[in-house]
This record gives sequence, structure tokens and C-alpha cells, in this order.
Amino acid sequence: MTIPYTHILDLAREAEPPANGILSRTVFQNDQIKAVVFGFGPGQELSEHTAAKPALLYFVQGEASLGLGDDVQAAQPGTWVHMPAQLKHSIKAKTPVVMLLVLLKS
Repeated sequence: MTIPYTHILDLAREAEPPANGILSRTVFQNDQIKAVVFGFGPGQELSEHTAAKPALLYFVQGEASLGLGDDVQAAQPGTWVHMPAQLKHSIKAKTPVVMLLVLLKS
């Protein structure tokens, strides 16, 4: 018997950044997590907001400014962030960006 799994060879291809706008696509979901890949066109942003659950961000490609609480941090390929529930956060893409968001449900 094979245990089911999810395999994505190239996460960046799952959400190629549009020229103008933001693309999002759920790539995995179960009772514990929801994984959503985002593609941001250059200059696009998600305004400041909070999430009810903790989350992880992983930047696959591109450069962005990341608001985390009162701080602004740089993001580039390889940047990883853990955000506790209710942390104010925002994202502004400087270049085309692909980012993985993992929401922790439990």
C-alpha cells in the first residue's frame, strides 16, 4: 500500500507572477494545514492584515518588502518567516514574486 503524498517539482510554475496583479492557488489542504502559492506582479501588494491562525511564509523567487508588526523586513529567494496568529503583516513586491503561504490550522 502506498501512503498518499503531494509532490510539486517546481513550485514557482504553480503561480507564475502576472504582469499586473496577484495570483493565488491552493496547492494542498488537510485538517492541519493549508498551503497557498502566490504570484505577485512587480509593485503589487497585500495591504496590512492579520490572520486568526499562525502561518509560515517561504519566498521562492523575487524580492519584496515584508511588514511584520511594526518592522519592515526584506524578502528574497530563500526567506522563511513564522508569523504568530494576529500579527499585522503586509507584502509589497519589488520584482515578480512567488511566495508559499502555509496556514497552520491546529
